[in-house]
Amino acid sequence: MLLTIDVGNTHTVLGLFDGEEIVEHWRISTDPRRTADELAVAIQGLMGAHPVLEDDAVDGIAVCSTVPAVLHELREVARRYYGDVPAVLVEPGVKTGVHVLMDNPKEVGADRIINALAAAHLYGGPCIVVDFGTATTFDAVSERGEYVGGAIAPGIEISVDALGARGAQLRKIELARPRSVIGKNTVEAMQAGILYGFAGQVDGVVTRMAAELADDPDEVHVIATGGLAPLVLGEATCIDVHEPWLTLIGLRLVFERNAAA
Repeated sequence: MLLTIDVGNTHTVLGLFDGEEIVEHWRISTDPRRTADELAVAIQGLMGAHPVLEDDAVDGIAVCSTVPAVLHELREVARRYYGDVPAVLVEPGVKTGVHVLMDNPKEVGADRIINALAAAHLYGGPCIVVDFGTATTFDAVSERGEYVGGAIAPGIEISVDALGARGAQLRKIELARPRSVIGKNTVEAMQAGILYGFAGQVDGVVTRMAAELADDPDEVHVIATGGLAPLVLGEATCIDVHEPWLTLIGLRLVFERNAAA
């Protein structure tokens, strides 16, 4: 089985593939202070708790990370604990098959390239990936599967934290759907502002991006992913499909392109 690891700024998502099917997944906090040994204990503990998986279940590893310190430690995990297992860590030199049309392609996060690859593979281009993570990112993919560019906005949790920290009479709230857009108390008012404000932001950015990406904006597929996507799915009218494991699927594709090289 292939172990895929997507390290984000806030959370790390792990998925186990049997062929093209993801058979198990886990989400843990991202902590750049964790050593390779601590990461290995966490990974093996999660897999060991599964009633079916065996110790030798992993026969391949694919990793992408937005946190350089964690990528360094995961490289050591692969070397020390899975030394006889093919491992692909997404970094410069790794073949993704995605042509990056940016002023400086090296600036683009590995996860965004991986998402573009998976989106083009699953749905074709042109398409837009909206990733609801620490930041909300919008990534445009051309009809030929090229990474055209994107936009970055503060994420939902960042905005909630900022409101609680900077508002004298405000506090951190649960990210949940309020009873209505017109809040009847402070918590509901904040929830409404966050939920419907972000839904409006997504619709606005995607509409403008699609108009630049294709002659017919209706031909552009919009894919939502990321841990906070379910919160906005019912309110953002532009989203066509929710693919929670988009990055993991992209890692599987990259592994297939590089493992035999």
